[in-house]
Amino acid sequence: MSFKIDRGLFKYDFIDHHAVLCVPVDADVKEIRKRYLQVARRLHPDSSFTESAEQKQLGNEFLSKLVNPAYEKLCGDRTRTEYILILSQIGKRLVQESTSVTLNTELAKQLTEAANLDHFYKSAIAKLAQTQYDSLEQVLQVIAQVSELNLVYLMRSAGKSSAAPPPPAQPKVQSGTPQQNTPKNTPPAPPKEDSVVEQYVRRAQSLIDKNQFASAKVELQEALKLEPKNSRCHSLIAMVYLKQNQLKMAKIHFDNALKLDPNDETALQWKPKIDKALGQQPSDHKVTSSPNNGDKQPDKSGSGGLFGGLFGGKKK
Repeated sequence: MSFKIDRGLFKYDFIDHHAVLCVPVDADVKEIRKRYLQVARRLHPDSSFTESAEQKQLGNEFLSKLVNPAYEKLCGDRTRTEYILILSQIGKRLVQESTSVTLNTELAKQLTEAANLDHFYKSAIAKLAQTQYDSLEQVLQVIAQVSELNLVYLMRSAGKSSAAPPPPAQPKVQSGTPQQNTPKNTPPAPPKEDSVVEQYVRRAQSLIDKNQFASAKVELQEALKLEPKNSRCHSLIAMVYLKQNQLKMAKIHFDNALKLDPNDETALQWKPKIDKALGQQPSDHKVTSSPNNGDKQPDKSGSGGLFGGLFGGKKK
């Protein structure tokens, strides 16, 4: 059986693994694992759901060719980080090509105009998940429908983050009041639009608040490519590494943050504790060569000691 899908994100030569599992694009690893186990139980050849030989074979093909690869991609640390980064880039691309995007399902069209984007999107995904694999003959159509929802959600989310603020309202001038030489009549300066780096930082902070550290790290790595001497970015990505128990990487970025801003409160608070956990004397904030975007060597020294249980251990 051919598993070709040409709607939603699949139309952009992209395998939408979130649609295969029917989970939101911002789902965390715990939510993804829970959904995978539900689908795997339903599709397993020993399931009473697949009674006939044809149904067993079809269910097994879905499991081995779509569901298992989706789970492996979304739950592996490296593959998930790369995948989320690609999703982010697709979202930006969709904003630029929004006039050429075609939608086939009514639900996706409704999402383009929904006032509460997150609520409508996640409610629709949850409802479709209830029956996604009930009829194996309809599975591909449901996956395509979910992928269209993902497309719209990514496009609207990226559009919101890059939208410029509205122009400031002009102050009212009472009749008969001279306008010249009156400071009150001077229009206020327009609000400063967030820079690209500030947008990355804002999204990263939001992801950190949701404990989505891998996605936050991707945003901060992109920010550091643009501004490698941004102390705020170094401090934030150090906290991400700290919460992932990668103490050596956290130390490198805290060192950089303190060199760029000796008064960085977060770095001043955590750097001495990291030094102690690593069995080192507190440093004089001398910067080690920072891998910024490569971050090639993951640290494994944080599994015990001071930070072993600080954030509940390593993420499973």
